[in-house]
Amino acid sequence: MNMSKYEEVLEKYELNLNDDEIRRKTAEMIEKSEENNKPDVLKFLYSCIDLTSLNTEDSKESIWKFVETVNDFDGSKSDINNVAAICVYPNFVQTVKETLTADVRIAAVAAGFPSSQTFIEVKIAEVSLAVADGADEIDIVLNVGDFFEGNYEDLSVEIEEIKEACREAKLKVILETGLLKTAENIKKAAILSIYSGADFLKTSTGKVYPGASPEAAYVICQAIKEYYQLHIKKVGIKVSGGVRTVEDALNYYTIVKETLGKEWLTPGLFRIGASSLSQNILKAL
Repeated sequence: MNMSKYEEVLEKYELNLNDDEIRRKTAEMIEKSEENNKPDVLKFLYSCIDLTSLNTEDSKESIWKFVETVNDFDGSKSDINNVAAICVYPNFVQTVKETLTADVRIAAVAAGFPSSQTFIEVKIAEVSLAVADGADEIDIVLNVGDFFEGNYEDLSVEIEEIKEACREAKLKVILETGLLKTAENIKKAAILSIYSGADFLKTSTGKVYPGASPEAAYVICQAIKEYYQLHIKKVGIKVSGGVRTVEDALNYYTIVKETLGKEWLTPGLFRIGASSLSQNILKAL
């Protein structure tokens, strides 16, 4: 039986992963986190935050006030750069665009977030409308149902079509690692997403399933590294889902630094999706 082109893509990568070994290697890296607990690193981490408001009770007024806190921070501390982006539901992109004066990117979840369960036509329309309203970045959820079925073609074609709808906006693909569970699944999903056009890989929605984990972040970093070595294509990583404390942020910073190197330590390639982390970093500083 002939392999599909997607199976041929996966054949090029190390997928025989042992979850216990991944846990061991991740724990070893995290031991180095404390040595990165320095003011300069904390300031950098602040500049990597996608400040997020994805609540059922969000309204134009609440989002307006949310954006104003980012505007007010701009220039208030000469030695700390503002957050990287504001992340909202797509129907609030226009509100953010009209309110935002700070030099901060606008990100929108879209395409049937957080389950990815709707018509492809609806997904593309939602992405297109968000981009038209001013979104610089689009966060979508991988079609995990297709993944578990082994339906890699539909999964990949969907990402390709959404990527086209993004136009100049960056595309972040959320793998929902807490649902994928195993290192092998996470790496396969990561490779297929990059192959299909993802500019960033994101761990989790933080809505239903377990959020980010250091082990999942390590596996994603490994996939990004191997893909880069083969194709010289740099893809970013965004950790999201339960990242609240300075310790959490330092752990992920350390994993990225140890696995991908200092080249990836820039807001253009490393993000943290969070709502409360920003204040915790400022308190620590």
